[in-house]
Amino acid sequence: MNQQNTEILNNRKFVGRLVYSVLTERRCVREALKLFPDSMDKNIECAYHALVHYEADEDMRYQDIEYKEAQNDYLEEIAQTLSAGKELPRNIIADYEDYYKGTATIWKNGWQGFLKEFKRFINI
Repeated sequence: MNQQNTEILNNRKFVGRLVYSVLTERRCVREALKLFPDSMDKNIECAYHALVHYEADEDMRYQDIEYKEAQNDYLEEIAQTLSAGKELPRNIIADYEDYYKGTATIWKNGWQGFLKEFKRFINI
């Protein structure tokens, strides 16, 4: 296994642990997102955006227990798969495909670029 593959594997395992730390409430989403490695691995990007989505749906999870359980199961599957260093199923990666541009984006055009990207993210 070459160094790049080893790094990808280690990053996936690390991200899997980060997702678990959010699910077990040992870490808040914001903290976990700050610790994500800068990566173009779609598996890691998927986990990143799944956590962003998880945070955005906080109110909905409190109102609908079934939604909360489904979302927790989804994140748990992501955490288990990445913790094992494996690739996520294609359907999970496809769920967040529109948002993939890396986990640590440097916004083009400063705040204007950020606002444009944020509006796209929340579908405005």
